[in-house]
Amino acid sequence: MENTEKFTNNKQIINFITEKFPLCFTAGSTPAKPLKIGIFQELVARLEDESRVSKTQLRGALRQYTLSWRYLHCVKEAVKRVDLDGVEGDDVSLEHAQHALKTLKESKDKVFANKKKTTNTENEKRAPKKVHVPKRKTAPVKKEVVEDLSNYKPATHAELSVQQVVKVLLGKVPVSGTVIEVMKDDVQVQLNSGMVVKVQAKHLIVE
Repeated sequence: MENTEKFTNNKQIINFITEKFPLCFTAGSTPAKPLKIGIFQELVARLEDESRVSKTQLRGALRQYTLSWRYLHCVKEAVKRVDLDGVEGDDVSLEHAQHALKTLKESKDKVFANKKKTTNTENEKRAPKKVHVPKRKTAPVKKEVVEDLSNYKPATHAELSVQQVVKVLLGKVPVSGTVIEVMKDDVQVQLNSGMVVKVQAKHLIVE
């Protein structure tokens, strides 16, 4: 019997379209290929009878796929774009190549900046000089949390939208990310590290 259980997240949908259109979408260590302009409309038409995924879900999954570092790396000037069957078409324009490079750089800068902050914090905790109780109470990590939260307010489900920049309350320090899908009860957010998490709106803060 054909499986009619609906997909519940972008990862499942990306795996599905990768298996269904392997000459267009790739996974793992296989280099990605620039997608044809208008590929979303082609997907909708080809998956018209597919009951497991909606247009909204498909759009969110496609956005996550094209914002990944692996995909942004492949969008270079004069590289051929492909359709769902792997047929080459127009070249990637200089404008699109420059936009992809800028997006990739900004994403990596944010991730590396977060990693640097984490490393510095860990080094400060391990440093021999940080042995007195008063200094531990005024550790830089706590000051950063106060500054972050003072500029943001808790999110409500109604005000969230796709591509909106938010901060996710994970542990003590809010983590920056981008909304990629707003569902009935939850919100899917792609962190700057590339990881995708599903949280409730009350766990998000916005400007």
